[in-house]
Amino acid sequence: MKELIVVKVGGNALDSLNTDFFEQLHVWQSEGKKILLIHGGGPMISKLCQQLDIPVLKKNGVRVTDEKTLTLTKLVLLGQTQPLLLQKLSDHQLAVSGLNAAMNNMLEGTYLDENGYGQVGVITSVNQEALTPILNGKIGVLAPLALTKDGNWLNVNADEAAAAVASLLGAQALYLMTDVAGVLDEGKIIRRLNRKSATDLTAKKIITKGMQPKIKAAFKACSAGVKKISITNKLQVPGTIITKEDTDDDEACIFNV
Repeated sequence: MKELIVVKVGGNALDSLNTDFFEQLHVWQSEGKKILLIHGGGPMISKLCQQLDIPVLKKNGVRVTDEKTLTLTKLVLLGQTQPLLLQKLSDHQLAVSGLNAAMNNMLEGTYLDENGYGQVGVITSVNQEALTPILNGKIGVLAPLALTKDGNWLNVNADEAAAAVASLLGAQALYLMTDVAGVLDEGKIIRRLNRKSATDLTAKKIITKGMQPKIKAAFKACSAGVKKISITNKLQVPGTIITKEDTDDDEACIFNV
């Protein structure tokens, strides 16, 4: 989709969105960009599970999701975090549209590994025909949930969802927003990261479990042809730029969209 920017806003980042964030969205809109926000809600989901004595279990950074956890995930994403983000955007005079998988089969998916992860999925298709008219006039705010062809709901890791949607729609840029300035090594931002260096840093335990799903998702989008990918806490600051292997292209570090 031409001129599309996909931004993943993590659950931890929702409370820290500042004026700069909303101003950048205004700038992009004035430039004719299409904007799709995909929001997480992990901390809120975990908190509600704990309050209801439902075990919180993660494997490789992915929430294992049984039926009870899936029900709470839908409740939090569609009843708490999405309305919160919609209100924040509306308060900053941005036209918005709340979206979810059940609207015109917006997101279809398949099970990641039902035996290992339960009701967790990966996105296989996006209803671009239904989505395009919405994004022509409004910012889309999409929950990371998918439906199987049989109508079963699936919980999708928000980073994976953002990368998949950006890849399937041919997005111009993907921002994976988090609560830190980028991928860090002893407190310093790693400005560029390719797959080999990411593997090395993971082996050295510099990239740990919290960041690993973002790294994995970012490289999937990179392999799918998304040109500009950033892990950051501010839309105006590149943070860590994801690059292809052995690139000598200085423009890979330039992140103006």
